[in-house]
Amino acid sequence: MARTRHIPRVHLAAALAVGDEIALPDDKRHHLSTVLRLAAGAELRLFNGDGAEYDATLIASDRKQAIARIDRRTTPAGESPLAVTLVQAIARGDRMDFALAKAVELGVTAIQPVFTERGQVKLDGARLAKKQAHWQRVVESAAEQSGRLSCPALTEAAELRSIIAAPPAADRYLMLAPEAAGGLSTLAPAHEVALLIGPESGLSNDEIETAAAAGWQALALGPRVLRTETAGMAALAALQTVWGDLAG
Repeated sequence: MARTRHIPRVHLAAALAVGDEIALPDDKRHHLSTVLRLAAGAELRLFNGDGAEYDATLIASDRKQAIARIDRRTTPAGESPLAVTLVQAIARGDRMDFALAKAVELGVTAIQPVFTERGQVKLDGARLAKKQAHWQRVVESAAEQSGRLSCPALTEAAELRSIIAAPPAADRYLMLAPEAAGGLSTLAPAHEVALLIGPESGLSNDEIETAAAAGWQALALGPRVLRTETAGMAALAALQTVWGDLAG
């Protein structure tokens, strides 16, 4: 069987229109020209979150610049009808990267990193800004790789208590808790969900009680205790299967 030809996808935070010639940002230029070694004439697919995908051609590609000409606009299926904001406790190193990438692949709409009582990661100032920029690159790369038509919004990291006090817009608020009595099968369908995932050591009793008092419903996801980077992935897959676009 013939191999499918890979066409790189590039997320751009800019308006796109057929006929435009776009100078790509330096990080995108480096990846295309230096890492992938694409020359002028190579095909690209661009997207910016407007619901479309743009077929483009590299018309310049070197160590100084990469310019793409937009040739065609298409509207393939790529986004779920279920809007999910993932409120993810900040995990160490690769675990956080994994959690973010898989959330994007599974159709999450927005991601809110949070500091929790039992969380083991302490960041502030320049270290937090550097980590936030790294997470943004992880999210964009996952959106490009997975065929998304939008790049999920990544909000600045915040304390969980502040997010509970001023939560993201949703019509259902869920938090994973192994001791919860009910699972997804006990809930009526929702179209906009906020999903809270705790850290490696779990949410504290006080955090669970505070969230519950604010309307967050505890949700069990099977009999096993999942790592923080696995829990979000499993919960998102389950949500997309029962309420989103993974049902087939």
